[in-house]
Parts: sequence; structure tokens; C-alpha cells
Amino acid sequence: MTTLPRGAAAMSHRAVRRRRAVAAVGAVSAGLLVLSACDKPTPMATVTVGTSSVSSEATCGGEGEALKSADLNKCLKDKDIEEISVDPEGGTVRFGVDPEIADKGWTILMNGRPLTESIKKTYQSVPGSVFFNAQYGAQGDSTLVSIQEGENKATGLWSFRLKKDDGS
Repeated sequence: MTTLPRGAAAMSHRAVRRRRAVAAVGAVSAGLLVLSACDKPTPMATVTVGTSSVSSEATCGGEGEALKSADLNKCLKDKDIEEISVDPEGGTVRFGVDPEIADKGWTILMNGRPLTESIKKTYQSVPGSVFFNAQYGAQGDSTLVSIQEGENKATGLWSFRLKKDDGS
């Protein structure tokens, strides 16, 4: 038997529910506050070769504002970028972008120079041999490939390093 006065158990149960509700509202409010303090991530770009793929947020920009050419050149020299191996004899390199990049148009750059015209699709395939062909400006066993967002003005840049697969 309970020793609480009549109705006291019901009152304490209501107090517990009220505290839980206040705690839940506080947790939701704190979560929203934390999320509002975060930067919105930039759209993603992905490079796929066979069954391997690498993805990246923008190396520079990606937030809709035009990049200055000095900033673009600096970004093209960035060393901290994703790498993927490519078979130059028969591999196909597939580029994929988020729809918001495709809507603005994008161009594939090879070592900083345009390799394609502006693309409005979310994907593009290019033979792997192109990225190691001197005719297209390739030098050595790796090539810097970038996706430049924007048709008239560059608003974002996603860079990747393609390494020649030595076949081992």
C-alpha cells in the first residue's frame, strides 16, 4: 500500500511529465541553436573509376558568389585533395555533381585548363586515357582534375588528383 495522501501520486506523476516535456523542449532548442551556428555544406562532386569513388565538398567557393581569378589560381595549387587511381588503357572516369552545380553549368578542367564545354547534366564520362595524354597537357603519372561551377563566372571549384594505375 502507498503511504501518500489521496491524489498525491497523480500530482507527482504530472510533475515528472512536465519536467520531461520541458527537458525535451530544451534539448530540441539546443539542437536547433547548434545547427544554426554551423555553416551550410557546399554541394558535393564525385569522381568514380570502376568500383572506386571519391567525393569532395568545394575546394574553393561553392556558395554562389563569383571567385576572383587569383583565388582560383590559389585553389588549383591546393595539395590537400582526394586521389583516385585510373587505368589509362581502358578505364573510364565518371564525374558526378549535385543538381545545384549542374543547374549553374560546370566544366571539367585538366591542370587548370578547360577539357570540356559547359555541362548542365549531373554526370559526365571521359576515357581514362585522356588524363595521361600529352596532347591534352598531361605530364607524368598524375593529373589535377577540377570541376569548375559556373558558365560565365567561376563560383566554385572541386579538385581531385588522378593517379596512373600501374597495373599492380
